[in-house]
Amino acid sequence: MEMNDKKLQVSAIKDGTVIDHIPASNLFKVINILNLNKVETQMTFGSNFGSKKLGSKAIIKLSDVFFADNDINKIALVAPEAKLNIIRDYKVVEKKIVEVPESIKGIAKCMNPKCITNHEGIVTKFTVVSKKDVAIKCHYCEKITDAEHMEIL
Repeated sequence: MEMNDKKLQVSAIKDGTVIDHIPASNLFKVINILNLNKVETQMTFGSNFGSKKLGSKAIIKLSDVFFADNDINKIALVAPEAKLNIIRDYKVVEKKIVEVPESIKGIAKCMNPKCITNHEGIVTKFTVVSKKDVAIKCHYCEKITDAEHMEIL
C-alpha cells in the first residue's frame, strides 16, 4: 500500500458550525474571542492547511454550537476573511460571512499604557474607525489601535 493513499479524515458533524478561512496564526485568538474553551460538545480544529486566499488557514468544527451574529462579528477583528457554515443534518443550510462590527466591548486591550482601562477595572470600549485594515479607537483615551498592535483579552 502506498503512503499517499492514507488520508486523515475529520468526521462530519450532524448539527453545528464550521468556521473556515481563519488565518492560521490567529486560530487561538478566535478560540479566545468566542470562549470556545468553555464549549462542552465536540470541537475539532486544525491549522496550517493550504489556502489559495490566505496561504495557510485554520478551521474549527463545533458540534451543536450556533452563534449570535454579534458574536460572529467579533472574530472579524482577527479573521476578517472567515466564513461560517451552519450545518443541519450533515448539510450546509446557511453560509455566513463575518463583518467587522461598528463597535466592540471587552474584547481588545487599549494599547495606550496610560489609558484608564489598563489601570482601573473598566471594560474596554472601542469604535471601529476602519473596517478594511481593522483599526479601533478607544472610547476613553481616543488612542487608535491598528490590527498589527491589537491585543485580544
